[in-house]
Amino acid sequence: MSIEIRVPALPESVADATLITWHKQVGDTIQKDDNLVDLETDKVVLEVPSPISGVLSEILVQDGSLVVSGDLLAKINTETETESATQDPVQEPAKTEVTNSDIPLSPAVRHIIFENNLDPAMITGTGKGGRLTKSDVIDYLAQNSTPPALPEAKIDPEPAAPEKESIVNQVSPLLNTNGARPEQRVPMTRLRAKVAERLLQAQQNAAMLTTFNEVNMQSVINLRKQYQERFIAKHDVKLGFMSFFIKASIEALKRFPAINASIDGEDIIYHGYYDVGIAVSSPRGLIVPVLRDADQLDFSGIEKNIVDFGQKAKAGKLTYEELNGGTFTITNGGIFGSMLSTPILNPPQCAILGMHAITERPIVENGEIVIRPIMYLALSYDHRLVDGRDAVQFLYAIKEGLESPAHLLLNI
Repeated sequence: MSIEIRVPALPESVADATLITWHKQVGDTIQKDDNLVDLETDKVVLEVPSPISGVLSEILVQDGSLVVSGDLLAKINTETETESATQDPVQEPAKTEVTNSDIPLSPAVRHIIFENNLDPAMITGTGKGGRLTKSDVIDYLAQNSTPPALPEAKIDPEPAAPEKESIVNQVSPLLNTNGARPEQRVPMTRLRAKVAERLLQAQQNAAMLTTFNEVNMQSVINLRKQYQERFIAKHDVKLGFMSFFIKASIEALKRFPAINASIDGEDIIYHGYYDVGIAVSSPRGLIVPVLRDADQLDFSGIEKNIVDFGQKAKAGKLTYEELNGGTFTITNGGIFGSMLSTPILNPPQCAILGMHAITERPIVENGEIVIRPIMYLALSYDHRLVDGRDAVQFLYAIKEGLESPAHLLLNI
């Protein structure tokens, strides 16, 4: 019996996907739930698992092809498995050497294995059907300080979704050749193409301005140091800076509802809820999962969601529901060392807050020069909807909330 493997239903906002890599080849034995192929959209990488065990008899779509919902990808023959079961049980099938290509790998696992030059056959998988998980590879790296090199048949990195660092690493050795001026052309990933499209759209379709301020982070730092251990013991998560910024932003958004609004044609949509997008770095680039109803979460709830977003982003497991929507966005360039920047709007939102590195600087307090941990804040906004006065006051309200965290805790 031949079973057809088709492209699963894509979200309503997604027209098509790019087939980036097959994990099985024609003639390979397939177990139920094995990942057959990865499909890349402009936001996430989708895995297509096998609905049944059998042998992959035909591949109809090759790497790099565009596909839409319902397209026929491959066929699996289930009769071979049935026939082998009726053979003489005394006869043992000939043993075949396990190669790297026989081991199903998710995009995140494949990326780690390639970066660390590992042999997946040397790692014991604890996932479903013996598949390697990200934790399996990390544990293996921790236990083996000098991992074995791959044999001749090396695993290629995910070809259609190279992250920025991997592209630089591929090109930089070529630049050291004597007198050579090499170039390398690589296809733009779906995510990078979508980011480029949206950034260009934001610059062309919005009257974007940026206002700046600075905030003394001493009070927040003192509060974290005082209660960090008790917070971790009770909630099993660290108290970070982002939860303070989200809380301060929500209080400011309540005071200035225009900044939580968006423009739809000639209409203004005022949102009565607070869905805050958090810019997160992933192997595929910068993505923005959305913290739904952030005003209804306490500090521990916010921190747990942020940790969950970070883990899913690295593993490529964020869903469309977690990436769609949002009424306001926060991005933290400080974790990369940025001192000051002008963040670009995330359409159709009309404002985005940029955090930056905390640096000790001399400031004047009560007529005296003292050293304090200072962070620059940047608020980019759409001047079509937000007046300059409201933008400045909104950013100052965030500054007040951070410099006096009691206001956030007491809701005053």
